[in-house]
Amino acid sequence: MVALAAVLASCSTVPLSGRRQLSLVSDEQIQEQAAVAYKEFLNSSSTKVVTGTSNAALVKNVGNRIASAVNQYLAAEGLAQQYNFNWEFNLVESSDVNAWCMPGGKVAVYTGILPFTANEAGLATVMGHEIAHAIARHSMEQMSNQYAMQVGAQVLGVATAGKSSIVQGLLNNAYGIGGQLALLKYSRNNESEADQLGLIFMAMAGYNPESAVGFWERMASAKAANSTPEFLSTHPSDARRINDIKKLIPTAMKYYKR
Repeated sequence: MVALAAVLASCSTVPLSGRRQLSLVSDEQIQEQAAVAYKEFLNSSSTKVVTGTSNAALVKNVGNRIASAVNQYLAAEGLAQQYNFNWEFNLVESSDVNAWCMPGGKVAVYTGILPFTANEAGLATVMGHEIAHAIARHSMEQMSNQYAMQVGAQVLGVATAGKSSIVQGLLNNAYGIGGQLALLKYSRNNESEADQLGLIFMAMAGYNPESAVGFWERMASAKAANSTPEFLSTHPSDARRINDIKKLIPTAMKYYKR
């Protein structure tokens, strides 16, 4: 009973989905480390940040629209203080079909994914999905699960002597030290939840969530023709994802601000 109480006390709730998740690692510490890793990534000699183009401006515009809508929702729900994000949106020159959002709202979109986004709504689908990972604190959840496995029974104690060093180690493994970025791979359940929240977030920002189907169909075609893009490496099957998204659209439409 004591162990159960300790676990329950170390849980948080994901906005909108209402799912309970393990929360054993400081989200503030994760955001600090993510900000450092993001800066290292942008300043790396192997990273070319695109500026001064229409696509670069579009990434920032779509990102800011979604972030503004999400911030308004969190404030209305009394959750704003729990999400003190310093949003950043950058387009990166790369043939990789990928995009990601670090904890704290640090977003990168690769130029390789733009042929598949095709339009502003398609880009909003991608960015809404990645921002959803951050709002749902999937990185924190993954680290908490790793931490629980490493510490075992000690994690349920009121005080754990090695906690700081273990948490720091998890952060280092998650975001890389020495300029090498190593993003966490989310579980398929996390990916499905990001689909759910992402549809709602793009709808809140004024993008029709029905547009998401076309994007995922284009991604499915790319996956069939070539090797699996990094963006889809840990995601549900194409058919399942598209079918699930279609089922989620009526709920997302309730948040659609035309």
